[in-house]
Amino acid sequence: MTRASKPTRGVVDGAGDASHWCPVTSPPPIPTRVVLLCGPSGSGKSLLAARCGLPVLRLDDFYKEGDDPTLPLVAGSSDIDWDHPLSWDAEAAVAAIVELCGTGRTNVPVYDISLSARTGEEEIAIGRPPAFIAEGIFAAEIVNRCRELGVLADALCLSRGPVTTFRRRFLRDLKEGRKSVPFLLRRGWRLMRAERSIVARQTALGAYACDRDEALARLAAAASDGRAPTARTAV
Repeated sequence: MTRASKPTRGVVDGAGDASHWCPVTSPPPIPTRVVLLCGPSGSGKSLLAARCGLPVLRLDDFYKEGDDPTLPLVAGSSDIDWDHPLSWDAEAAVAAIVELCGTGRTNVPVYDISLSARTGEEEIAIGRPPAFIAEGIFAAEIVNRCRELGVLADALCLSRGPVTTFRRRFLRDLKEGRKSVPFLLRRGWRLMRAERSIVARQTALGAYACDRDEALARLAAAASDGRAPTARTAV
């Protein structure tokens, strides 16, 4: 007569031993973070953002209105300097980013650049993706703030070279009727001469300078887990 085999440890009458039972839990959801996308005006930020497939927050909608007394002027000119960070409401932009990261939705102004005015308000609802893009020429200005708040996935700075950017910017602004032709030419010439210093400032603020292809790769990484590549992280 053979000896009855001992029951397997942790199993009694076919049921698991409650003292050793561990529930199967789903991993916590990946928090939503923002990729800040900056670069000189005309460098291709909007096209890149549209191409990558992530939700997009347009930071240009946070420009101040044309009658705001705090708007800066171009030195030696009566032109408003729309390329100066003081022409933009950084606090409102950060608040919208934080709300999108926390709730997946926020209300943002609708801004008409040709009128230099806010024409309304709209709700943006993105759900709970690992990352979304906030793009605009002033995105680098809020890199440190977004990092401090724990919502930054990456910060990228696009640049295609002063001459190419000048041509793209002028043709776009002319087609969209953003400002008068003399204003666009004055602004374009000024920005073309300043492009290298613009890129240098944005990278000093924490944005990582890259071309379109590398930007797409970093955006794909952020889209998969809400984080930038670890090998070459924005500083």
